[in-house]
Amino acid sequence: MTRKGKVTVVGAGFYGSTTAQRLAEYDIFDEVVLTDIVEGKPEGLALDINQSRPIEGFETLVTGQSTGPGGEGYEAIAGSSVVIVTAGLPRKPGMSRMDLIGVNAKIVRSVAENVVKHAPDAVLIVVSNPLDEMTALAAKVTGFPATRVLGQAGMLDTARFSYFVAEKLGVPVGSVQTLTLGSHGDTMVPVPSACTVDGKPLGGLLSQDEIDALVDRTRNGGAEIVALLKTGSAYYAPSAAAARMARAVAEDSGQVLPVCAWVDGEYGISGVYLGVEAEIGASGVRSVVQRDLTDTELAGLREAAEAVRAKQADVASL
Repeated sequence: MTRKGKVTVVGAGFYGSTTAQRLAEYDIFDEVVLTDIVEGKPEGLALDINQSRPIEGFETLVTGQSTGPGGEGYEAIAGSSVVIVTAGLPRKPGMSRMDLIGVNAKIVRSVAENVVKHAPDAVLIVVSNPLDEMTALAAKVTGFPATRVLGQAGMLDTARFSYFVAEKLGVPVGSVQTLTLGSHGDTMVPVPSACTVDGKPLGGLLSQDEIDALVDRTRNGGAEIVALLKTGSAYYAPSAAAARMARAVAEDSGQVLPVCAWVDGEYGISGVYLGVEAEIGASGVRSVVQRDLTDTELAGLREAAEAVRAKQADVASL
């Protein structure tokens, strides 16, 4: 197997460390770098993951690196083709993603500044919450082309929706095709016209009330897990989504994935980071992919764009 390149995961919490593990186990990279501000934590986790290599049979090296408040240690990310930003506080029960905006904005700003300094050619994948706002902030701070900054949300929300549909109908998850666009939050836009089970329209299998209930559960999917865990938030499904995005970049695959991307004219929407389908390659977002939406779906997407636009403008000064 040919391995090449370096990918960095910033933040060694459950989300970040699991993402690093998934990336390493793909066995397509020379090196995965895991960083954190907690001294020794990324080094210890990297050592642990490396010791799983003989068992799982992968050769990708995992490097742990503690970082300091002045950017100490960030030199380890030099040459990374992809940087995934998981750093930030997770939600606690009763908190919304927006409750994290102030503290996480400061963290994401600091990370973005260090990425510019040490990995100026990287594609930046943001997963810190509130997702849409943090993606916009990272783009502003780095000054990277908008195509090289994207956020992970649509893949996760779509996966949750697909799982809930499969669970409801008692069918394999592989038979379910769903899609969510819009924001990673209250203005998430499910796209029923793109939802099928074994090729059959979802609307022919479930009532509108049943579909609406699954949509509500998807919209609140993260909060449901937070409430059950009581400390911490979801990381298995989110890390799977972030790692797949990084792989699409690394392999220049051209996969069409639902992500948070810069929208500039598509769907009659301009100048905002929003959840849409996009073709992903080595340069990040090759293009935003438009599909035919119903009038209701399009109205919801445009409403989501305006809601997100206002919040992204607010966060720019944080």
